[in-house]
Amino acid sequence: MSGNYQLIAKLLYGSGLRLIECLRLRVKDVDFAQHQIIVRDGKGRKDRITVLPDSLIEPLQKYLRRVEMLHRKDLDDGYGAVYLPDALEQK
Repeated sequence: MSGNYQLIAKLLYGSGLRLIECLRLRVKDVDFAQHQIIVRDGKGRKDRITVLPDSLIEPLQKYLRRVEMLHRKDLDDGYGAVYLPDALEQK
């Protein structure tokens, strides 16, 4: 196992996340300074805080930088925008 799959497996094991919790993670849910992950709407529809292992901080930050670069490139190339009907745009 390597790449993104290995990172996901390590995150599941190291932080005690359930698969669906890992898939629902957002960037703002990861607190690198406090070494914590905020799990929102987990089992029982409750929020909880779990540990972010030291060994995953650098690989996770590297992954997020790579994804951000891809996103910026997509935006520069004219992709990444979402069409909103006029009624939704006005809200």
